[in-house]
Amino acid sequence: MRLLFLLTLPLYALDQLTKLLVLRFIDPAEPRVLIPDFFALVHVTNSGAAFGSFANNNGFFIALSCVALVVVTVLLLRREFSDAWRRIALALLLAGILGNFTDRLLHGHVIDFLLFDLHVRFADPFPAFNVADSCICIAVLCFIVHSFFQRTRMPVTADE
Repeated sequence: MRLLFLLTLPLYALDQLTKLLVLRFIDPAEPRVLIPDFFALVHVTNSGAAFGSFANNNGFFIALSCVALVVVTVLLLRREFSDAWRRIALALLLAGILGNFTDRLLHGHVIDFLLFDLHVRFADPFPAFNVADSCICIAVLCFIVHSFFQRTRMPVTADE
C-alpha cells in the first residue's frame, strides 16, 4: 500500500500536471524546441495505443483500461507479491494506466508531449509520449529484469 502513495499517486499527479501545462502553454502547431535536432515539447493527441496504433478506438481503450486497473490493483494489494521488482513494476503500471485513462475520459484521447529525435532510421523522430507512457515502459522493463533474475534463481530439477 505504501507504493501506492510513494510511487503511483505522485507519478500520476506529475503526469496530469505536465499534460495540463501542455494544454495551457503549448500550441499544437508550434513545438517548443529545447535541444535542436534532439528534443522538443509538443502538443500531440493520440486516440489509439502505442505509437498511434489502433487509432480512434477510445471506447475500447477505456474498457481495456478499466479491466487493467482492476487487475493491477488486485495484484498490487495481494500479499503474495512481496518481491520488490514486481511491486514497483505494478505501482508504475498503475500510474501509467491511470494517467492515460484519465486523458481518455476527460479529453477523448491521450495527450503526448515529449518528442525525441534519435536520428535512427526506425525512429526519426521517435513517436511523442508522456509521463504515463514512461511509467508503463519502465514497468515492463522491471518485469523483464525480474523474470531474468527469477530464471537464474530457479533450481534445476532432475527432469530437465
